[in-house]
Amino acid sequence: MSSELESKIASTLGRLENMGEMSDADAVGTVGNADCGDMLRVWIKFKEENGRKVIDRASFQSFGCETAIAAAHLAMALIKGKSPAEALALQGEEFAAELGPLPPTRIHCTQLVEGALRSALSEGQVAPAGATAPARAEPDPPMPGLSDALARNETGTGGVKVVFLKPGETAS
Repeated sequence: MSSELESKIASTLGRLENMGEMSDADAVGTVGNADCGDMLRVWIKFKEENGRKVIDRASFQSFGCETAIAAAHLAMALIKGKSPAEALALQGEEFAAELGPLPPTRIHCTQLVEGALRSALSEGQVAPAGATAPARAEPDPPMPGLSDALARNETGTGGVKVVFLKPGETAS
């Protein structure tokens, strides 16, 4: 990795205000890469703006290298104010554009971010604009963290959805 890229990553890591769990998230997505061991979970909160649903807040938690963490942080800032469709239209390289070109060995970091967003924003995960949630007698319990879910070794049966990518495969 070039010293310029390392410097940009270090600068990004020094300002990780988008990192951490979000207890009131409207959508959550998780993805992992079996080859490198990186895992990423994103939380997304929406708001109504001018009659359309847009991303109000987004945060992440990562078990991964510094490049994956930096790309996730930048992506969370990039998707704010976008509709789910606009966020899904973004490509992996756009998430880390501020870092500059990534070496081929780090491209998977942006693909990880793209996969986690697709997991969170996939059809069925996000209610259409204008839809209201049914009234609840009690508030939802806090959402478990990524480490909680992994410790329980949950599968796709109502728990965390973890998608392992094969070498050269992109998240879809």
